[in-house]
Amino acid sequence: EPLETPALEYQELLLGKYGDEGDKLMYKFQDNGGRNVALRYDQTVPTARILATYQQNLPMPFRRYQIQNAWRADKPQSGRYREFLQCDADIYGTSSPLADAEIIALTNFIYKSLGFSNYKIYINDRNILFELMRFASIPDALQFKTVSEIDKLDRKTEEEVGSDLKEIGLKEESINHLFHHLNESKPNDNILSVINYCKSLGVEENRLIFQARLARGLDYYTGLIFEVKIDEYKAGSVLGGGRYDKLVESLSGLAVPAVGFGLGFDRTLEAMEQFKLFPDENKRRGVLVSVFSPSEVEISAQVSTTLREKGVEVEIFPDINTKLEKQLKYADKKGLKWLIVVGPKEKDSNTVILKDLETGHQEDVKLEDLVKKLQTTKSGH
Repeated sequence: EPLETPALEYQELLLGKYGDEGDKLMYKFQDNGGRNVALRYDQTVPTARILATYQQNLPMPFRRYQIQNAWRADKPQSGRYREFLQCDADIYGTSSPLADAEIIALTNFIYKSLGFSNYKIYINDRNILFELMRFASIPDALQFKTVSEIDKLDRKTEEEVGSDLKEIGLKEESINHLFHHLNESKPNDNILSVINYCKSLGVEENRLIFQARLARGLDYYTGLIFEVKIDEYKAGSVLGGGRYDKLVESLSGLAVPAVGFGLGFDRTLEAMEQFKLFPDENKRRGVLVSVFSPSEVEISAQVSTTLREKGVEVEIFPDINTKLEKQLKYADKKGLKWLIVVGPKEKDSNTVILKDLETGHQEDVKLEDLVKKLQTTKSGH
């Protein structure tokens, strides 16, 4: 189901949900009514508010997707923006590892459909991280801050993160113990179940990489966490998500387990541009149905409608009094592949003139064969 939430939320809803760094990056201010508000930092917490309010009216499990902007007071650079489009998908109302696998399978479907072949899905379980921190004798009060620092290991060295961990109060012995086990840990039973379900849902096993140092910096994650990274794309992960079973409960008192992801639209577009996955913009495509004269408007409109219904990328020239020569120049300047002309002669014979604007070749085509002709060339789409 589609869902949208307001750009503004009360600060008290958002603060404390994303960790110290998230609170710092949040755009917070007081509006003209004296209310302490903040711009949407992500879409998960606002959606949890909606679920907490209306869960009795929603069918469970509840599937939701949301495509809206979010804002963070970040330092703008490649892959990082202060305003960006985020695309989310979540399943509420079940704690089953099958739901976790379905969400991961959706991410796999998305990036495969976009044409990527060089992506990996890194997975971990927050419970593994907390178990390792207990083994390393890290105090409970410092564990979420530790997770936030571990999350930086994809862009900092162990030495740099270790120095940051010392600053928040960890002992060197605990830090060394933690790093050792982060490199040696194996997936737990939950992760193994998720991986098996993922394979059943069509995710290739070599796409799935268990990584114990994967942390995800947001405080609300409770179990599975995962990220999608694209080889040779340096800006970081393009998608991240996981299980957050306590978030709705923290707002309403009623337990609603949940799992989902947020897709970074801008980063994904950047990666598509880097790997040239967009159609060649210089390649001619599309069809212009010209209007020969006011007497042929109706037949031209019928032709364009027929083509559009068959999935052909088509437009009809909107001015019925423009000379054909000017319509031709318009189609050429716009980079269209085909021009269709239906004059009085063609109207009477149920044919059209089909002109290839790339080669200059033109031919008479029967109306009944026009769709097949364009679809066969694949340049009308």
